[in-house]
Amino acid sequence: MKVSTKGRYGLRAMMDLAIHQTGATPIYLSSIAKRQDISEKYLEQIFATLQGAGLVRTVRGRKGGYLLTRPASHITLSEIFTALEGPCNLVICVADPSTCGRGEGCAAKELWQMLGDRIEKALRGITLADLAERQKEMGDREAPMYYI
Repeated sequence: MKVSTKGRYGLRAMMDLAIHQTGATPIYLSSIAKRQDISEKYLEQIFATLQGAGLVRTVRGRKGGYLLTRPASHITLSEIFTALEGPCNLVICVADPSTCGRGEGCAAKELWQMLGDRIEKALRGITLADLAERQKEMGDREAPMYYI
């Protein structure tokens, strides 16, 4: 299974928003793009999807930007990935049984379903706040100093 660039960049952008959002002050997309080294145009597409899923909202105007629609502790990684990548179906036959003639008698299909369910359960158990906190911890560590 591969998570697309949209999923990876979207998660990084959401972590950035969770870390830098203070109160009701919106965060500029250009600031997220610069900090995360992601194209602002690409982030616009990602944030349109996230806004459609109800995870972020936009504030228009000179001091506009983006805000999380609810606290980061109430947004799961499952919600983010489902919005950006779709449901966690590792193979097409799990999502659309008509694509395979083997149907209900296939042990491999059961395996793919079980693995997808476990991934989904793991993503539901981690909040954006959990990941943002971990990122802050990692960022607070002092970088090793190398002398020549």
